[in-house]
Amino acid sequence: MTFRTLDTADLAGKRALVRVDFNVPVDGGKITDDTRLRSALPTIAYLSKQGAKVVLLAHFDRPKGKVVPEMSLAFVAEPLSKLLQQPVAFASDCVGPAAAQVVNGLENGGVALLENVRFHAGEEKNDPEFAKALAANGDIYVNDAFSAAHRAHASTEGLAKLLPAYPGLAMQRELEALDAALGKPKKPVIGIVGGSKVSTKLDLLRNLVTKLDYLAIGGGMANTFLYAAKIDVGASLCETDMAETARQIIDLAGSAGCKILLPTDVVVAQEVKPGVASNVRNVYDVQPDDRILDAGPETVATLNATIDQCETLIWNGPLGVFEVPPFDKATVSTAKHVSERAKSGKLVAVAGGGDTVAALNHASVAADMTFVSTAGGAFLEWMEGKTLPGVAALEA
Repeated sequence: MTFRTLDTADLAGKRALVRVDFNVPVDGGKITDDTRLRSALPTIAYLSKQGAKVVLLAHFDRPKGKVVPEMSLAFVAEPLSKLLQQPVAFASDCVGPAAAQVVNGLENGGVALLENVRFHAGEEKNDPEFAKALAANGDIYVNDAFSAAHRAHASTEGLAKLLPAYPGLAMQRELEALDAALGKPKKPVIGIVGGSKVSTKLDLLRNLVTKLDYLAIGGGMANTFLYAAKIDVGASLCETDMAETARQIIDLAGSAGCKILLPTDVVVAQEVKPGVASNVRNVYDVQPDDRILDAGPETVATLNATIDQCETLIWNGPLGVFEVPPFDKATVSTAKHVSERAKSGKLVAVAGGGDTVAALNHASVAADMTFVSTAGGAFLEWMEGKTLPGVAALEA
């Protein structure tokens, strides 16, 4: 895909409608993590510096097309103003006279935040008339919310059809990183997919095995693949009804030339508790009351040696129950190995998904990865090979 980029746009004096993701975590009316505000700062600052009038569009929570006062975005204006070190005007609506008054009052370089777009039913319905009402306050459209790009809403897809459309700087960086991971990657490419259930990642697995040279499967879903290979997994989490599906994925991988890596040894215990007694067993030696809770050291060594042969890695999901030591060892060991390869420039390492980000932070290596996506559902749908409406709409 090709996109217009902001550095090619004439921005001075233009009203730039910028879709951002300000769906931040809140406790007692206070933002508990301002990562999403910070991720929007480079685009806002760039547009402001170029003399654009920056008009921010965002959603918060799920008001379902109605005005819900406690879901107003008004509380975001002050913390955003402090981060930007400049005033942020707030409009009590995202369309109509209230929005127009605030936008028309902006000087070149000024910033305004409009009220929650989901207060209008037309947003999630991608209603053309609502999109036109939003577009009335802009000359160009900038989407800087990759995390919302898998939704065909008025502010993520409809607007892009009405105004000259550009990815924001954060969106552009995400798209470039994802293209480097699966679009046009340096080969060989390895994927790590973990998590508890095969059933939640069927589309992802089926897509990845057609694009990767190696696929390492970990977490609870590895138990299902072991079970499918007629290996007894004891009392472990296992989707026995997915065994045939797992075998189909293995066959698909074989025909596509993708080698699947499954655990050869595992860490087992009788319960999931911090510091509980555990044992390392060969996968063929798992006992009836054993619960597989992590990959073993032999498995990790094989995985890390395979990573050393690869140029690109994409990672989604931990290798074990990393939240409960000692079952974090495989994930942490692999993460540290990946980080060293990435830091030395020997590996393009892209990771994403909530548990993955938490696991990389737990291993203190998130900053060392080539790119870590916090986009959640959009990242997963991209890994599944699905078209993201908010991205497709930006294509030049």
